[in-house]
Amino acid sequence: MWWRSASFILDRNDNLLQDDSVPKAESRIISPPSSSMADTLNNPNPIPVNNISAYYQTRAAHHAVVTSDWLAQAQAAVGHDQDTLPSDPDTALNSSSPEKPFSVIDEFNNWRKQPDLAEAVAAIRALASVIRSSEATTMMELQRELKTASDSLKSWDTTSISLTAGCDLFMRYVTRTSAVEYEDFNAAKSRFLERALKFGEISYKARKIIAMLGQDFIFNGCTILVHGFSRVVLEILKTAAQSKKVFRVLCTEGRPDRTGLRFSNELAKLDVPVKLLIDSAVAYSMDEVDMVIVGADGVVESGGIINMMGTYQIALVAKSMDKPVYVAAESYKFARLYPLDQKDMVPALRAVDFGVPIPSKVEVETSARDYTPPQYLTLLFTDLGVLTPSVVSDELIQLYL
Repeated sequence: MWWRSASFILDRNDNLLQDDSVPKAESRIISPPSSSMADTLNNPNPIPVNNISAYYQTRAAHHAVVTSDWLAQAQAAVGHDQDTLPSDPDTALNSSSPEKPFSVIDEFNNWRKQPDLAEAVAAIRALASVIRSSEATTMMELQRELKTASDSLKSWDTTSISLTAGCDLFMRYVTRTSAVEYEDFNAAKSRFLERALKFGEISYKARKIIAMLGQDFIFNGCTILVHGFSRVVLEILKTAAQSKKVFRVLCTEGRPDRTGLRFSNELAKLDVPVKLLIDSAVAYSMDEVDMVIVGADGVVESGGIINMMGTYQIALVAKSMDKPVYVAAESYKFARLYPLDQKDMVPALRAVDFGVPIPSKVEVETSARDYTPPQYLTLLFTDLGVLTPSVVSDELIQLYL
């Protein structure tokens, strides 16, 4: 079935593009940059080959889960948050000084100091700063600098799926514009920076859009099971609580790092009724649950997710008891991965503290995440809309074209 995967189709298209050395005249057309997220959605880039602007389209008519009006309302609801966007690092973080040469890793680490900023968004902001500080004099040099910076960020944590996917999407969206063929270098560099900032702005707003869409699935009196600490799931629950909805949350402990304890503390601050469970009590408590909402480290081509260890077994139990499993994930976590089983992933290891000495002859499983196949998931809440797992592969192709 590999020949039907998104990666196969994308690689085949790349080969066809390499064979076609003469671009068509109409492929050089580019729409003017949009001034808002709604403008970006309503004015997709008309480049037929590199139609990355599909990243900002909900395709609601295709997956028939949400309407375009519904998504537009969610986007409009967060449109007034311009003043909450992080400011440029040159002015806010003072990361670049005349005496110190620019480092994309240092810039990335400065952005990561903001607690509410996702790792992938921090990388996107850092890559935008590469364009701003570049001393390149040709487009080839600038693109080479961006590629080197992107590779450096991806190698910073090779196990981070969202970091790799975010860098790849940034490179495709920012650099794949045929407008540079007709502009002088300074104008082309300004266009690159403009597209980079727009991409970062939309990525930053993704969590708010998902929250507006996801909170509509929460109804009064429901009980929600969550697993691990996901900022986008927390944003959904926070939005629902602010909408005066009454619900309770069952929160797993989240071994080995006990992220569920942190999550339950955040819910308590919101005055949301929360009950903490040990991880092995999921099946015992599932009959109380109306829905499961989890985050994701990455969304893969099959429509499945890679997430914190224990997500797979929670989804198995929920499926057997006919409970819906919802996944909240930003579209910059959509990755060109196709795991075939639990071991077919880059290992992400984490030390486990059992509180007692473990004999050296005892082997300890230290994997920090597992893979949940799409048949155990109900819907995915994303900034592209509310998707069924079956259309994720199609969306992923659109993202990477």
